[in-house]
Amino acid sequence: MGQDETVRAGRYAAVATSLTGAVHEEIGASLAVVDADLARRFPGDPGTRQPVHTVYVPADAFAADIIRSWGDQALAALDEHAPDAASFAAVLGLDDRLAGPVHARVRAKLEREPVEDLRIDFEDGYGPRPDAEEDGAAVRAARLVAEAYETGTAAPYMGIRMKCMEAAVRDRGIRTLDIFLTGLMDAGGLPGGLVLTLPKVTYAEQVTAMVRLCEEFEKARGLEPGRIGFEIQIETTQSILGPDGRATVARMIDAAEGRATGLHYGTFDYSASCGVSAAYQSMDHPAADHAKAVMQVAAAGTGVRLSDGSTNVLPVGPGSQVHDAWRLHHGLVRRSLARAYYQGWDMHPGHLPTRYAAVYAFYREGLEQAAARLTAYVNRAGGDVMDEPATAKALSGYLLRGLDCGALDADEVTGLTGLARTDLDGLAGRPVAS
Repeated sequence: MGQDETVRAGRYAAVATSLTGAVHEEIGASLAVVDADLARRFPGDPGTRQPVHTVYVPADAFAADIIRSWGDQALAALDEHAPDAASFAAVLGLDDRLAGPVHARVRAKLEREPVEDLRIDFEDGYGPRPDAEEDGAAVRAARLVAEAYETGTAAPYMGIRMKCMEAAVRDRGIRTLDIFLTGLMDAGGLPGGLVLTLPKVTYAEQVTAMVRLCEEFEKARGLEPGRIGFEIQIETTQSILGPDGRATVARMIDAAEGRATGLHYGTFDYSASCGVSAAYQSMDHPAADHAKAVMQVAAAGTGVRLSDGSTNVLPVGPGSQVHDAWRLHHGLVRRSLARAYYQGWDMHPGHLPTRYAAVYAFYREGLEQAAARLTAYVNRAGGDVMDEPATAKALSGYLLRGLDCGALDADEVTGLTGLARTDLDGLAGRPVAS
């Protein structure tokens, strides 16, 4: 009897069976390729923090103090249009018990870390420029990003959105990417929070081309293979459904060869490509819901994060107009969160108060129930809900996202669940730090 059969016999000695160890081995061998493919294609959550939003600023408007400036403008908007917890809660329809904690945390966030993810835009927000001008802007962007990380004033995630891989702008996009990455390397190396965005992706072959660029840059600068990742922006109908009837976005994730970090939905470009009239182009349009549902299924289990788009209704003007825009934005963010889109775009400093209010209320209002359900699962206690391991994974992920963005505190989560951060990581299927 072989060693494996001896172990197997020892484990199951009290139970009669009919199949031999050879059958087990044969089945295992027949599925070895599938096992490897599952592990490669569906590695699960990467275990890193996901920002709750991405802020886009045109490359020519990017400045060393841009993050602090956005925070100060957001605080000024709060002071002018909702100076206390009660007035802010009244505008947004927040529950009374959430009013104080949410308002306090929003203000603290705007003072401490107003922007979680900043993208310097060389695409639609920047437009076509003379080559010398864009060259200079790319050099400047790299210098300012490097300085921000060196001085501790950077957002947790920062990077650029280059021009796309379409023929008319391809060379310009590649050159800008090269200049930006080269500038970072010359300033000391690529920062850990670097994020690159590839827009208007239509064919998987364009993703393959981006992979090739990353590989060549890594070789040129002696970087570890796979060091550079990128987001794929979904802005065209062809990126959702190809001419062959297949979900193109799934092919794009595969074509990225593990480098894709996110799928970002482009509200207005995608809506326009569907023929939606400008007045009805929104994150909650049925065409948007369809596209994002396809993206969600394609990305599930791959470790690729999802981001919703933005609203173009800005909270500016008289108080009533600001309040209307705040209510719209708050509602859209809450809608996205309920649909498991935990990130979105913010296009104006005035969107920051309602971004964080929606996010913080979402995590705080469900804290006690999530903690109780998770505790019951861990302790195998009774109750009116019998949760599965998959639900425990979702509950842990919910608490971890709340911790990451500042909606929840570690002490209160541990106090309610008895679980440390490492325990939550394990239950959520995230890598557990040693």
